[in-house]
Amino acid sequence: MPPLTADLDCALARRDAAGVAGRTETRLLARGDGWTVSDVVCTSGPGDRPFEERHDGVGVAIVAAGSFRYRSEAGRELLTPGALLLGNAGQPFECGHEHGRGDRCVSFHFEPELFDRLAAEAGARPGERRFRHPRIPPLREMAPLVARACAGVAGGRDVAWDELALELAGRAVEVAAGLARGGRLPTLRAEASIARAVRAIEHEPDGDHALEALARGAGLSPFHFLRTFERVTGVTPRQFVLRTRLRAAALGLAAGPARVLDVAYDSGFGDLSNFNRTFRAEFGASPTAYRRRAAPGQRDAGGTTPFSRA
Repeated sequence: MPPLTADLDCALARRDAAGVAGRTETRLLARGDGWTVSDVVCTSGPGDRPFEERHDGVGVAIVAAGSFRYRSEAGRELLTPGALLLGNAGQPFECGHEHGRGDRCVSFHFEPELFDRLAAEAGARPGERRFRHPRIPPLREMAPLVARACAGVAGGRDVAWDELALELAGRAVEVAAGLARGGRLPTLRAEASIARAVRAIEHEPDGDHALEALARGAGLSPFHFLRTFERVTGVTPRQFVLRTRLRAAALGLAAGPARVLDVAYDSGFGDLSNFNRTFRAEFGASPTAYRRRAAPGQRDAGGTTPFSRA
């Protein structure tokens, strides 16, 4: 099980042992001039009533583990690992856990003046400096930034949070401006089926997540499951499984000296050359080069292999 998911499960177990209602715990990771970043763990579940909150500043939160429903004036979406929650300053919002217990986010908050300046520097037109959509799906364009933030929270990497905050703001504006929203919202029953599939993938990235197996677990036909999954999460089941495995691999590379081939197998990749190629396409570096950047001076246990060369 990925470390961020395991940590969330531990928090949920502590909640059960204490017999208390779900709550949100926030740990400040870093702050700068006009921005903060926090590790936010929520232990709410289906029995906890959602309540309305308000974004004090501009919010960009990376979902690191778990899933939840996010509702704002921009719309309603299911937030899944690898996705980004988007919120405008002063905007009311509500988070609900009707489909499962708990989530963990790396939450960035920006003062409106700073964010507006960063958006302008990223080339956004005035009408694009306020998010029109509630989320960015787990897309390749955001994968390197998501992996860096998750590795920092997991403790496997020293992160330059100031650089990451500025990069994330600009990239979020660029990607969000290109998103198009359309079609009908999925039913709550369909959303619940997809949420169960998402959590199964997250808890066991190396499991059997073929389309037919996932559809059978959701009680839907493969065709209906495929269409519903993409509408709910913003990506296809195959893309979601692949990115979940790649994030698990990135965390494994940053966390310790295990051989690259062992990290690949543990993350669900059965073909080493495919892992090497896919990892490079997602993160812009080979597994070995990524490890060197994530944890300078770290070497693979057992020496290098042809697979682990950059």
